Order: sequence, then C-alpha cells, then structure tokens
Amino acid sequence: MTTLQDSRRTGVDPDRHPLFSALVGLATLGILLQGLWAGLFVHEGKEYEDTWVHVHSIDGEVTIVLALLATVVAFLKLRRSRPELLAGSAALTVLLIVEAYIGGLIGDHSGLTAIHFPLALALMGLAVWLPVRTLSRRA
Repeated sequence: MTTLQDSRRTGVDPDRHPLFSALVGLATLGILLQGLWAGLFVHEGKEYEDTWVHVHSIDGEVTIVLALLATVVAFLKLRRSRPELLAGSAALTVLLIVEAYIGGLIGDHSGLTAIHFPLALALMGLAVWLPVRTLSRRA
C-alpha cells in the first residue's frame, strides 16, 4: 500500500490517476462541444441542418465511449481510494446514454426536447463537477 510519504517521494498521488483525468477531461470537452453543435442546427421554426445533426451525433457517441473508459479506469484504479469518482463517472456514462437515446427519438417526437435540453444542462453540471472533484484533495 502506498503511503503519503511514498507519494511525496515518488510524486505519485494514490488518489489520482492521470488516465482517468485525461478521459474525464476529454469527455467534458465532448459535452461542451455538444452544446456548440446543437446551437449550429437548432433554430426555432426551421428544419435541422443534417450535417450538424450528424456531427452532434458522432460527438455524442465518442463522448459516451470516453465516459465509459473513464468509468472502467475508475473501477480498476480508484474504486477504493475515490469511490465518488467511480460513482460520478458511472452516472455520467449512464446519463449520456439516456441523453443519446432521447436525442435519437427527437426527430419523430419533437416534444422530447423538453427532456433532452434540461438533461444536457444537468450533464454539463456533472461534467464540471467531476474534473473539479478529481483535482480536489480527499478530506
């Protein structure tokens, strides 16, 4: 077991994992870009621009994969020392999957935007909380 003294000597913090941080950071960027892509095709009273819908969809899929990989790393490396990071990354993955599913239905059921847009904002909040929590020291 790594002690605080060992981590000071080696420069490795046992409560942090660089791969997890990188994956969460990239997933957070993907979530931010989701809003940008949506802003390029959501115009009230106009048809969606298919190119940006496609970009939005691909970014969503890539972001889900990044969040899933972060969850796997959290499970393998951080589940004992930082269980909140495992829970947060798992929640992020599940909510991204739900969000993508709802987004896929919007073409046929435009009323689902009333769920899709607020869930996107909640995901943005979680996407900010997770990297901040990753960088924080354990109490």
